[in-house]
Amino acid sequence: QVQLVESGGGLVQPGGSLRLSCAASGSIFSIYVMAWYRQAPGKQRELVANSVSGGSTNYLNSVKGRFTISTDNAKNTVFLQMKSLKPEDTAVYQCNVVVRRTTGVEEYWGQGTQVTVSS
Repeated sequence: QVQLVESGGGLVQPGGSLRLSCAASGSIFSIYVMAWYRQAPGKQRELVANSVSGGSTNYLNSVKGRFTISTDNAKNTVFLQMKSLKPEDTAVYQCNVVVRRTTGVEEYWGQGTQVTVSS
């Protein structure tokens, strides 16, 4: 099993910044993907950004240039630096980790952290 602990959400004014963190612990041999998803009320969950082992990153078009995903592989931690936040970024943000196993891959989710962008 893998446990994910998120932190860093909160209330911020438009144009502000927040940094989310997600630390993975437990039965981890090799992490394949670390990612952040979000879900706003009444909307489907969407991928915000991911970091794939080997170094590639991918971003939701609407956050490109404003959000940056990074990882600390030694600590199995993924970060999401969010700048120039907009009200439409308001959502519950969830960490997602895909771990390699000998039998394939397994996916784990954090509990979610609320990000509210409002004046």
